[in-house]
Amino acid sequence: MTTSSSAADAGLPTGVSGCADPRFASAVKTFARVFAGRRSNGGALAVYQHGELVVDVWAGASDAHGTPWTADTGAMIYSASKGVSATVLHRLADRGMLDYTAPVAEYWPEFAANGKGRITVTELLSHRAGLSALPATSAEEVLDHELMEARLAAAKPDHLLGKPIYHALTIGWLMTGLARAITGRDMAALYRSEVAEPLGVDGIHLGRPPLGARTVGADLVGSVKTLAERNIPAPVATLVPRLPRLVRDPLASLYVPGLESIFRGQDPAILATSLPAGNAVCTAQALAKMYSALACDGYLDGRPYLSTKTVRELERIRTYRLDHSLLVPFWHLGYHSLPAARAPRGYGHMGAFGSTGWTDPTSGIAVGFVHNRMSLAWSPLDQTFAVPLLHLILRAARNPAAYTERRTAGAA
Repeated sequence: MTTSSSAADAGLPTGVSGCADPRFASAVKTFARVFAGRRSNGGALAVYQHGELVVDVWAGASDAHGTPWTADTGAMIYSASKGVSATVLHRLADRGMLDYTAPVAEYWPEFAANGKGRITVTELLSHRAGLSALPATSAEEVLDHELMEARLAAAKPDHLLGKPIYHALTIGWLMTGLARAITGRDMAALYRSEVAEPLGVDGIHLGRPPLGARTVGADLVGSVKTLAERNIPAPVATLVPRLPRLVRDPLASLYVPGLESIFRGQDPAILATSLPAGNAVCTAQALAKMYSALACDGYLDGRPYLSTKTVRELERIRTYRLDHSLLVPFWHLGYHSLPAARAPRGYGHMGAFGSTGWTDPTSGIAVGFVHNRMSLAWSPLDQTFAVPLLHLILRAARNPAAYTERRTAGAA
């Protein structure tokens, strides 16, 4: 790898720092069009192929003050967190501590309450546990992860038991309750012992990175963040229970009155709790490295991270029925498929505003894409950006030409 003092000398678009194999120039240019030169928001893109880092670029700013994004800038990845949380459970399964076909209650006895004794681990991880509705009445309760685990263990499943409906927030506490019952440890600790440390990365944290971490979390910025500083009027907040069931079920998994408050301020409360379905803070490179192990039959830098047998289990789609909330995804074990025609075996998890971790075992590709923009105006693009980006990455990955020398640029 060679180094250079400027992005222009390195062949990267203006305003983009890092390194990239020239085969992936189209993907990097597309990334640059959306994030290069931004003064209050930014992002990063990383790609591994067959275990080799072939793209690691970043652009824009990490806060409204214009602080430049760097290789160690992490962003909250919202629901892409679910892919990391699921990987924790797969590490336990790989060591024989968890059987996907077994009832959840076999490990977490309290979960058997109210007729849930036969719900299997596979059903839970594929969003078929009938527990999608938030078991909370306030934002304060949502921030109490142990309370949420206990309430879900005691809850009665709803009319969608056995059918896929996105458990937008509850799936994180369900995975934590199961992991805690097996190990006695919470998910924040398991992120370190089962993901970050074996991968040799600093850039994967549940919630705010601790003092001393190399990873520096980017601020949440944009119009949605601004709206969160205000209270949603009570009539609007109480409308959800009166909506038709088809609309009410998805909304009930996402909102309780006052939930917007957890995004407020310079140090939002959402980063101070354990929300395994939504508040992981990751760098693009670390997220991509995790998925690279899944793309390489469970191996990372020549060392086993998961057995090939377990990785094959993760590739299997568990339900082809359309999700009652998202309509599109086919669920794997904690991950979902994406509409990528070039990668029918690909899977991963996307988050709100588009942050994504993803892998394609066929091409050996793994992708991490993160950013910090919460914007209504940008949301249609941000939420779908990963799809054309993956198309460009996969097209480049299938280039029969030999790997060319990657070029690097110093931080902007």
